[in-house]
Amino acid sequence: MKLYNIEKIAFFWVLLFCNDYGFGQNPICPIGTYIADPTARVWIDGKLYIYGSTDESKDYWCSYKHDVLHTPDMKTWNLQPDVFSTKGIKDAVKETDALLFAPDVMYHNGMYHLYFCTPDKKYSEGVAVSQFPLGPFNNAKKINIGKYNEIDPTVFVDDDGQGYYYWGQQTLKGANVKPDMRGLDEASIRDSLIDSKQHFFHEGAFVFKRKGIYYILYAHEGRRDRRPTALGYATSSSPLGPFTYKGVVIDNFGCDPETWNNHGSIAEFNGQWYVFYHRSSQASQVMRRACVEPIAFNADGTIDEVEMTSQGAGKPLGVFAKIEAERACLMDGYCRIQRIATDNEALSSIKSGDWAAYKYLDFGKGVSIFKVTAHAYTGGFINIRLGSPAGKIIGTVQIVPPVNKNQYDIFSCKVDPVKGVQALFLEFVGIEKGAKLFDLDSFLFE
Repeated sequence: MKLYNIEKIAFFWVLLFCNDYGFGQNPICPIGTYIADPTARVWIDGKLYIYGSTDESKDYWCSYKHDVLHTPDMKTWNLQPDVFSTKGIKDAVKETDALLFAPDVMYHNGMYHLYFCTPDKKYSEGVAVSQFPLGPFNNAKKINIGKYNEIDPTVFVDDDGQGYYYWGQQTLKGANVKPDMRGLDEASIRDSLIDSKQHFFHEGAFVFKRKGIYYILYAHEGRRDRRPTALGYATSSSPLGPFTYKGVVIDNFGCDPETWNNHGSIAEFNGQWYVFYHRSSQASQVMRRACVEPIAFNADGTIDEVEMTSQGAGKPLGVFAKIEAERACLMDGYCRIQRIATDNEALSSIKSGDWAAYKYLDFGKGVSIFKVTAHAYTGGFINIRLGSPAGKIIGTVQIVPPVNKNQYDIFSCKVDPVKGVQALFLEFVGIEKGAKLFDLDSFLFE
């Protein structure tokens, strides 16, 4: 079984994802925690913080609280739970008990400002403050956004100190922020900075500046019958546009059979730029978890689309240590990531013809044995392929039902020689059409 050393000290949980070769594997949330809509900020202490919404149920979006992920090095990820809430003993907004959707945080004049939003049209959006990046955030105040009662606020502060507030769905609204960072100059509100027709804008904007270019990253609905699984971007020479559509940075389609949306941010940390995004799990549109991939800018400021990986911000995963099956970055068919214990997940509901991908693995100077920990139902086979779903088969292992119906067993097979860094695809084959074959817990090579 996979073990995560999660120790709660006061309100502080520390999670260290360990692998013998690399750190920073995706997803970056601890098991049992689902932080979506990740907005990444690097503060004056040199640490990177991720503010997002927290999924807690398959029955509705998000929750009534915000948690924060943070890291000093993109290796060790820490979780600070419940920094702000609209219900319970830490209720910081007495005017509403609504769910909390995607937030943002901005530091200004010694205070951290948490910009939050709710589906409650009477309250809609607000701001709370704290002296600390991990809160608690209090003194909540409603932000008057006029007739545009929509969601997903983000804030950008330009080099001259002027702040800008952005929000909206289908059309992006923008306005100047007042000097105290707790209200808008309502006369400056502008609509349609970007829209669904010209920019494929759905929701979830994030604004940043690099080398004089203003970028808006957002949920992009230009693929797959307007399902907003991609993060697109547009650029401008001004913080309030006009913005020119540029393309897609990343697409989470394939992370789960039911994935619906995406929402993220871009940040530079220790000289490397990253895109932060989320992936769905448990065959649900929700139960989303933050992930990260490195990106690069071209000479003209454009960004090439990057793929989802298992390694994330770290090096390729070493194959001689256990690799958790839920690190799959792509899945096809019926399989999905499912919790099987409070501290464990598995690749579950596998049927014949499904496959799962792991990018990228470092096979070092060579391997000869494949071992997998699995629990079989009807049983079947795993074809171990390199490079693609139709790539070369280097071995096949049979998975047979156990004597104890709840038991996980180790199965192994010999594999052809393989060296270096490779993408691994596990293809699942069964005899009974439509039958549930097995659940995968982890695997490694020897």
